[in-house]
Amino acid sequence: MVERQGERTRRRLSTGERREELLAVGARLFASSPHEDVSIEQVAEIAGVSRGLLYHYFPTKNDFFAAVVERESGRMLRLTAAVPGVPVREQLTSGLDCFLEYVEEHAQGFRAFHRAEAAGDPAVRRVYRQGLEAQERQILDALAADPEAAGAAGDLPMLRLAVRAWLSFMVTVCLEWLAEEPPRTPREDVRDLCARALLGAINPG
Repeated sequence: MVERQGERTRRRLSTGERREELLAVGARLFASSPHEDVSIEQVAEIAGVSRGLLYHYFPTKNDFFAAVVERESGRMLRLTAAVPGVPVREQLTSGLDCFLEYVEEHAQGFRAFHRAEAAGDPAVRRVYRQGLEAQERQILDALAADPEAAGAAGDLPMLRLAVRAWLSFMVTVCLEWLAEEPPRTPREDVRDLCARALLGAINPG
């Protein structure tokens, strides 16, 4: 074990690679433990680096946690980006399939992202909320560009409210799904539930 840790410590990584490695460790730890129970010493030990090196990248634990949240937010935004020119209804199923595959394969990071709302640090909560707002804008932009959704897009305040409610709904569904004992509800059933909820929210009539 000591030798293995020594090998890991001696690896020469670029600044970006090392930062990514630390954030991946953080995502695992913050996903399984409350923010206050994770120590910088744990992160450094698992990553095979000194505590001083970790502080070189992230001055405080809250800075580190905020960076983990931002990383997971960015990954989810890239994954759920809409395809220009394709009606939302047509790409909803495939988009949710990709998203739920990410949630299942990166369950720890997904939990870490959504655990941020409970963190006491205002900067961490701000990063989290910015991530949700970016997801909301992404969905609203896709709906605005979709001729089939023109009616709903005309009432922007109500549409924004519906999208916000749907995002909260989807997060709750995904967290409950991840918490299920195997065998979980089939991914296809979760996908169809989320799709129906969004379509119903934006087209209540």
